Amino acid sequence: MSRLRTLPEPDYMPALDRRLVQANVGAGLGSLDHKPRILLLYGSLRERSFSRLATEEAARILNHFGAEVRIFDPADLPLPDQVKGDDHPAVHELREHALWSEGMVWCSPERHGQITGIMKAQIDHLPLEFGGMRPTQGRTLAVMQVSGGSQSFNAVNTLRLLGRWMRMITIPNQSSIAMAFKEFDEDGRLKASSYYDRIVDVMEELVRFTVLTRGHAEQLVDRYSERKAHAAKSDAVSDLASRSVA
Repeated sequence: MSRLRTLPEPDYMPALDRRLVQANVGAGLGSLDHKPRILLLYGSLRERSFSRLATEEAARILNHFGAEVRIFDPADLPLPDQVKGDDHPAVHELREHALWSEGMVWCSPERHGQITGIMKAQIDHLPLEFGGMRPTQGRTLAVMQVSGGSQSFNAVNTLRLLGRWMRMITIPNQSSIAMAFKEFDEDGRLKASSYYDRIVDVMEELVRFTVLTRGHAEQLVDRYSERKAHAAKSDAVSDLASRSVA
């Protein structure tokens, strides 16, 4: 069972002025031997979820820019610590997609002035390190939010804080859609507007930063304190081994 959503109408983007889209937005910034791999997460389970619809628009744009995209469906994701050891198929799959990715998009509704529990649960299921692997560190991140009321940046500000905590390269640009219920048509497509244009800007920037940094991700997150801690563990193991031999 895959928890990846199928992107509807991946090539249909009536709000995009293709005349103004660069042919290859990552050209000259790094190796293009494979498509940038982007994982997209959204923060609502409503049938008509504006964060999901905005995420799908972002995925179409990324696809047009030459990225490979995956959208994770959190419908059956348990709460952190609800299942012993987080041993749940949805958690395992989320982490696998995170490890596959080179960049991410996080899009949350603003609820009570903050991100939703659904959004936070997905992030909380991504540890800084497990089994010697790092599902977030060194990856790029774009943050987005949708609001039911006037323009706000509470959710994207929190997502930026979380991205920094997860040691991700959070790009400067961001998207915040106010009164989202007015901005999507009956088919769930974002209308042509400055909000749509901003998402194009953000995804264009995400692809560029991903191409620029992905070949250097390991070096960018290499830390003295972690090397010191690893050396201490190695010294302890060597000391125990020498005592055993003696």
